[in-house]
Amino acid sequence: MNEEKEPLNFIEQIIEEDLKQSHSKDDLRFRFPPEPNGYLHIGHASSICLNFGLGLSYDAPVNLRFDDTNPAKEEQEFVDAIKRDVTWLGYTWAEERYASDYFQELYDWAVLLIKEGKAYVDSQSSEAMREQKGTPTEVGSNSSFRNRSVEENLTLFEQMKSGEAPEGAHVLRAKIDMSSTNMLMRDPVMYRTLHKHHHRTGTDWRIFPMYDWTHGESDYIEQVSHSFCTLEFLPHRELYNWFLDQLHDPKKLRPKQREFARRNLSHTVVSKRKLARLVEDGVVKSWDDPRMPTISGLRRRGYTAASIRNFAEGIGVGKRDNLIDVSRLEFSLREDLNKTADRVMAVLDPVKVVITNYPEGETEWLDSENNQDDESAGSTKVPFSKEIYIEKEDFREEANKKFFRLKLGKEVRLKNAYIIKAESCVKDENGDVTEIHCTYDPDSRSGSGTEASMRKVKGTLHWVSIKDALEIEVRLYDRLFTDASPDTHKDKDFMEFVNPDSLEVITGYAEPSVRERQVEETVQFQRLGYFAVDKDTTAEKMVYNKTVGLRDSWAKIDQ
Repeated sequence: MNEEKEPLNFIEQIIEEDLKQSHSKDDLRFRFPPEPNGYLHIGHASSICLNFGLGLSYDAPVNLRFDDTNPAKEEQEFVDAIKRDVTWLGYTWAEERYASDYFQELYDWAVLLIKEGKAYVDSQSSEAMREQKGTPTEVGSNSSFRNRSVEENLTLFEQMKSGEAPEGAHVLRAKIDMSSTNMLMRDPVMYRTLHKHHHRTGTDWRIFPMYDWTHGESDYIEQVSHSFCTLEFLPHRELYNWFLDQLHDPKKLRPKQREFARRNLSHTVVSKRKLARLVEDGVVKSWDDPRMPTISGLRRRGYTAASIRNFAEGIGVGKRDNLIDVSRLEFSLREDLNKTADRVMAVLDPVKVVITNYPEGETEWLDSENNQDDESAGSTKVPFSKEIYIEKEDFREEANKKFFRLKLGKEVRLKNAYIIKAESCVKDENGDVTEIHCTYDPDSRSGSGTEASMRKVKGTLHWVSIKDALEIEVRLYDRLFTDASPDTHKDKDFMEFVNPDSLEVITGYAEPSVRERQVEETVQFQRLGYFAVDKDTTAEKMVYNKTVGLRDSWAKIDQ
C-alpha cells in the first residue's frame, strides 16, 4: 500500500513548476541571508527551516550569506551567534558567503551602469530627496543632479569610494522612473558614504551598497535559483528584477525572488531594533535572556532544536501574515521533551514532613526511572530519609473528597517510595503550617512486590530528602509582554506592554542527581514542568530556568 504524500506548499509548487519548464535539478541552490546586526529570532528560525529544509528535500546546496553592508550596526559577535544558531538547529550550509565578498564586483557593475547612463550621483540632502520622491498618490520629480555627465558622475563616485567626499555628501542612485507607481522604482539609492570600520574589510571601503542593489546581484553571483523572502519584500521584486535586467548574462541562471508570509508569534516582538531596545533599556539582561524570542534565548531557556523545527514545519508557509499563539510553540516543545527529558524530583515551595516511625539517621537509596516512557533511559538512585520536603500546596488539614493529596487522617503515596499518612501538623504564630507529622507503612515501598506496595491510594506526591537535597536557584518565567500584539498599537509604545512580573527568582530543593546535569540540559521536575540548567550555574550554585509547564497554564487566562 502506497503512503500518501504530503501536499506541496506553494513554495514547493513554484520549484516543481520551474523544474518542469526551465530548471534542472542541478540548477537548484538556495540561501539564508541574515544581516549580522543582532541575534536571530523565532521568525528567522522559520526562514532557516524553510530554506535548509528545501535543500534537504531537493538534495540542493544552501548558502549562508551574511548581508554585511552596514558597518554602523554589524559586528563579528552577531556573525558568530548566527552561525551557532544555524548549526544548533541542525543544518549545514554549503558555503559561507558575505555580501562584502562582492564589494569590488558590485562597484565595477555600478561604474558600468554610470557609463551606460543608468545611474548618477545625487548631492541633494536626504530631506530634499524625500520631498522630491513624491507620495504613493503623487509622482516624484527629477533631481537637479539627474542629468550630470557620465564623467562628473564617475569622478564623484570615485571620490565617494576613496573617502575624499564627506560622509553624507552624495549618494549613487539608479536612474529608473520618478513617476513609477512603485515608489521603490523612483531612482533608488544604490550606494551611500560611510566612514566607518567594517568587521571584515576594515577601512578599505568608504562606500557601502544598499540592500536592493546587493541582494539580487549576490544571488546572481552565487547562482541562487530561488530567493525566498518575507512578504514585505514583495514591492522590492520589481527592483530586484530591474537590476538583474541590466547585468544578467543570458547564459547564466537568473535568480527568482518569491515571497512568503511572516508567522508572527503572540506576546512577542521580533524587530531587531525593538529587541535591541529591550537589552539596552535593561528590561532583559542580554540577547540570550530566556525571555527573549531569540534562538539563543530559547535555547538557554531549554527549548530543543527539534521542537523549533517541528513548530516551523507545523505552521508551514503561507501567503498571508498570521499571528500564531505562543501556545503552539510550547506544544511542540512539550511534545518533544515528554519523549526525551529525564524525570527528576524537586520541590519549589517546601514544607517539612517528619515521618515519625521511620528509623532515626537512616537513609535508603531508591530506584527512580529517568523516563517511564523510555526504558533505555535507565534509572537513578534517590535518597529517602526521616525528614522530607513536599510542596505546601500538596497538604491541607481538611479538604473535600476531590483533594487527592495529603490531608490529616488520609494517605498518599510518595513517588518511588512509601505510603504515608498525615497524623498532625505544627503551625507558626500566623497559623501557617511549618511541619507535618506522618507515619509510613514500611511494607509499602514501590516496586518491592509486597501486597502493601500494591495497595491503591489516590494521590502520589513528589518529594526530596531534606538532608540530601541540593539547594538550587530557580528562575520562573512568564510572558515578556501582557498584550498579544504589543508592537501593533499606533498610539502606544510597545514598551508600555512589558510584563513587570516576567521573571521570579526563588530557591528550590532538588534530588542530588541534578548536580550532574549539564548546561542547557532540560529535565522534567515531576508534576511541576520542564526546567533547564542555565549557563550561570557554578560549582557552588545550580541555576535552573523554567522552560515550560506540563500544560498550557495561560489558556484560561486568555479566554
